[in-house]
Amino acid sequence: MRTASASRSARRATVRARAGATSAFAVLLVAALAACSPAAQRTAPPSSPPGSPSASATETAPEASPTPEPAPVVLRPTGVVETIAQGLQAPWSILRLPDGGVLVSERDTARIVEVSADGSLRVAGTVADVVPGGEGGLLGLAHLPGAGGAGGHVYAYFSAASENRIVRMPLSGAPGSLSVRAPETVLAGIPRGASNHQGGRLAFGPDGLLYATVGDGGDGDAAQDPDSLSGKILRMTPDGAPAPGNPFGTLVHSLGHRNPQGLAWDDDGRLWAAEFGQNTWDELNLIEPGGNYGWPVVEGRAGAAGYLDPVLQWSTAEASPSGLAVMGDSLFLAALRGERLWVAAPASSGAPEAAAAFVGEFGRLRDAVAGPDGELWVLTNNTDGRGSPIEGDDRLLRVRLAAG
Repeated sequence: MRTASASRSARRATVRARAGATSAFAVLLVAALAACSPAAQRTAPPSSPPGSPSASATETAPEASPTPEPAPVVLRPTGVVETIAQGLQAPWSILRLPDGGVLVSERDTARIVEVSADGSLRVAGTVADVVPGGEGGLLGLAHLPGAGGAGGHVYAYFSAASENRIVRMPLSGAPGSLSVRAPETVLAGIPRGASNHQGGRLAFGPDGLLYATVGDGGDGDAAQDPDSLSGKILRMTPDGAPAPGNPFGTLVHSLGHRNPQGLAWDDDGRLWAAEFGQNTWDELNLIEPGGNYGWPVVEGRAGAAGYLDPVLQWSTAEASPSGLAVMGDSLFLAALRGERLWVAAPASSGAPEAAAAFVGEFGRLRDAVAGPDGELWVLTNNTDGRGSPIEGDDRLLRVRLAAG
């Protein structure tokens, strides 16, 4: 991964120091909406992710035609940003739970931190055997609910002394008193390689299977080797076995990746991934089973036979995309070196256009997830050794969105 910007503008420091105030940006064409949108009061996450209200047919309407699904809506930031929590240390992944609980992984401390409804922080557990260093440490989190309403398991991707692993930990307690217990290994032997390019994002897909991004660990050639786990997106059962129907009969779902760190599915069930390039192009890819995304043979769009081109690409100074979220018909990419939030829409077109928001205002951005009530949650990453932290860093931010 590349070296971060050395400094930030005075404007960014002023805006972030009064987090919760309106942030203006010129690239997105929503200034008028921002001007008329009042700042909302901080609220605790709801007991479950928000959903569209279901329509019920009246008893007097026999054989009513099914209500068509509403068309996806393009969402964009209004400019209103608030701080949910602060004081996190090199945070990496946001995990929102079905009961309203919120957990954040800290890369270098190996802690899983609970963010309470009032913004206070408490340690829900520390993951054993984590050996931080370079870009390694405690990275992505995912959740699999348990049967009968039990807490289920929190899955974590982390760097051990000589490998990367995926583990799962029983989750207990209610929001405000969440706890994770001792880990059970789901998948070991993921190459760690060099100190960089660890990948590390975890997510359960619409198919109920676990997906993981794995970097090339500094060995680019391994990304083209279908028998290596390096430079891949993996697809597995919750127990760590190759998922049925995988294209090579192994854990590998796609290959030719350098350092993918973003995973998200759109309303059509398509998988998108954000990926760090090397010196020229960072990428947003639409993932196909068995697809080869070119690294290290090609970087960015090349039109080369046998390789899939990215849907979007950015110069490395503008992006270094990590976390990725899909809300409505918009994709939101958290950019580290670029210190901005990229908004790509409409996703349903398969060829979205991108615009940048909050350039330089909050520093390095590591993760982005859908929040409650149609808002976006974003995680800053200025205390990881490559940023320029200010008082209160790092932060979990609430970004207000509106159709536009």
